[in-house]
Amino acid sequence: MHKALHIRRDLLVCLIVMVTTLAAYWDVRNHDFLHYDDSLYVTENSHVRAGLTWAGIIWAFTTTHASNWHPLTWLTHMVACEIYGLDAGGHHVTSLLFHIVNTVLLFMVLNRMTRALWGSAFVAALFAVHPLHVESVAWVAERKDVLSTFFLFATMWAYVHYAECPGFTRYLLVLVLFAFGLMAKPMIVTLPFVLLLMDYWPLGRFGFGYSKQGLPKSVDLRHKISSPLHLVFEKVPLIGLAAGSCVVTFLAQQSGGSLPSLDKLPLNIRIANALVSYISYIGKTIWPAQLTVFYPHPGMPPLWKMFACTAFLLVVTLLVILTWKKRPYLAVGWLWYLGTLVPVIGLVQVGEQAMADRYTYVPLIGLFVMVVWGVPELGARWRYQRHMLATSMGVALSCLVICTYSQVRHWDNATALFKHAVDVTTENYVAHFNLGFALAKQGRTKEAIRHYSEALRINPAWAEAHNILGNALARQGNLRVAVSHYSEALRIKPAMAETHNNLGLALQMLGRLEEAVPHFRQALRIKPDYTQARHNLETALAALKKID
Repeated sequence: MHKALHIRRDLLVCLIVMVTTLAAYWDVRNHDFLHYDDSLYVTENSHVRAGLTWAGIIWAFTTTHASNWHPLTWLTHMVACEIYGLDAGGHHVTSLLFHIVNTVLLFMVLNRMTRALWGSAFVAALFAVHPLHVESVAWVAERKDVLSTFFLFATMWAYVHYAECPGFTRYLLVLVLFAFGLMAKPMIVTLPFVLLLMDYWPLGRFGFGYSKQGLPKSVDLRHKISSPLHLVFEKVPLIGLAAGSCVVTFLAQQSGGSLPSLDKLPLNIRIANALVSYISYIGKTIWPAQLTVFYPHPGMPPLWKMFACTAFLLVVTLLVILTWKKRPYLAVGWLWYLGTLVPVIGLVQVGEQAMADRYTYVPLIGLFVMVVWGVPELGARWRYQRHMLATSMGVALSCLVICTYSQVRHWDNATALFKHAVDVTTENYVAHFNLGFALAKQGRTKEAIRHYSEALRINPAWAEAHNILGNALARQGNLRVAVSHYSEALRIKPAMAETHNNLGLALQMLGRLEEAVPHFRQALRIKPDYTQARHNLETALAALKKID
């Protein structure tokens, strides 16, 4: 009878969390694709748009398109195109469904390990509706986030079963699920470290270090206690997979030009930004305001800020270490947060952002665990502890649902997204550029030019922005200024076939055919299958009477 009631409570929690998540994210079904990366992953990707084909499957496992090797992510996009075509709503709902499943899996894993139903439920609810997770769910190009996390939680579930009864078959399942996760997004390379944390708390496989109060309910005959050395050795195959994934990812991102050099972004600036970002993420977790799709990299932060953030990190780390026996969940939660952010904290810089909301999708679980298990202990002597905690949790979740619902609406389309980014950040050249691009697609060329120009004021060495601004000016008939921007783009980045073609066209329209021909030729040298450049070259040569 009691077991049946417990199962019904589990199901009730899952149902409530699912309904709440749907309410917070339901607007995504009406959202558009974004030109910002969605074109790379879906709308302008011929392999993906063709649906699930043998040629597409082979391509998925052999390509490093978008500077990554994540074949399973490509396959899910292909399946979505097979089902929905280019109906953006279907693609968004698919990502939302993955997020809901991830939430349920997280609850199930935590509840099985801790036997703390309501604590596990609250952590899952925070994961489900925190506004920092909107980027991972509402952006089609970030399918890799929700997909890799699905395999992360599935691996954790399999590992809990393995810990209960170690065996080759159960361990093999852990390995396979982890490999699938790495083939969705390599950010989960820290999973072996996470499993070691789980071994300590709540699984209690180390078999030492807990006071009576800190002993998790899961420490019983279900879990085989082992030495720390054995538990580390047990993770070696997983560490091997993670190391291989790191190498493949580094090579893919290097070949795609996504890794800024140390000359452009020195190591001392990277370390300083990482320290500040750790605290910034905590701040946005507590007060999720001014969230945006792109946070410009500030360079070297002020020294006082860097030292203050470093001091905070050291103090918290020291406190959780001092209490690791009595309150193991604090140490596990804090190390989870610090450790799972390492691949994306900026030491190995990918892209030009200082930080990104999507990077918190898994790491915030550590902070949630600290809060959910720590607050009840702090209020253990409160007269109406249970009622106060339940009320506080309800209010907090209600506020987060409202914030998430509001944040989701900013992702409706590219214009809304990047206008919001311009409003909540300063000197955001990426936001200005992309807002200009979205406005240009609507025929609002004059407004687009203003934002392109602002992007170049902030970052004058951006070749692509010079090229796009040249296109907008050419459409207005301002060919001479367009030529100057095309020329500047090629000075910064000479191997741009499209820009050579654009410059050739502008020169041709100005009657400067002799100057146009070399640019058409150069476009074809860079990109031999550039049909438009070949046609333009033939037209220019014919006009010059060079028929042969």
